[in-house]
Amino acid sequence: MDNEVQDRSSLAHWYIIHTYSTFERKVRDDILQMVENNGLQDFIFDVVVPEKDEVIEKADGKRKTVRRCKFPSYAFIKMIYTDHVYFMVTHIRGVTHFVGLGGKPEPLPPEEVRRMGLEKIKASELGLEIGDQVRIVSGAFESYYGVVSKIDEEQGVVEVIMSMFGKPTPIKLDFNEVIKA
Repeated sequence: MDNEVQDRSSLAHWYIIHTYSTFERKVRDDILQMVENNGLQDFIFDVVVPEKDEVIEKADGKRKTVRRCKFPSYAFIKMIYTDHVYFMVTHIRGVTHFVGLGGKPEPLPPEEVRRMGLEKIKASELGLEIGDQVRIVSGAFESYYGVVSKIDEEQGVVEVIMSMFGKPTPIKLDFNEVIKA
């Protein structure tokens, strides 16, 4: 990424788009196509539809693996807000509106972006090292503490040793699920 694009990216914020039910991925794909077709790469940097882990469902007596949206009817977009970009995004089929007061999009606070895992975080950004105590900030173990035993920079995962029922128990967490205590 060249410096000019990187500088423009620092001006961008994450916004929430409300979509019709089951249109989340279609909206994401259509926005990315619209960016490509209209040369909006300097204004729209990313579109994300967070997904849950795969689940196995039975339908018509057959088992199949499906991925569910973590936030049904919502997509997240990192962009520089302008009236033109707003117009282009809200006229994508399946988009109902941006989330915000009075119809004006409200950017997500950086701590929410981090908590939702919309951007990849590096261990060095968190200042994490093996042996550090961390607090878990989301998921099933939210508000618990543990000690870092392994860091996998490639996967964006940290292994934390927690005391459960008096025994040390390792759990793997994404970087965005922990903060240094």
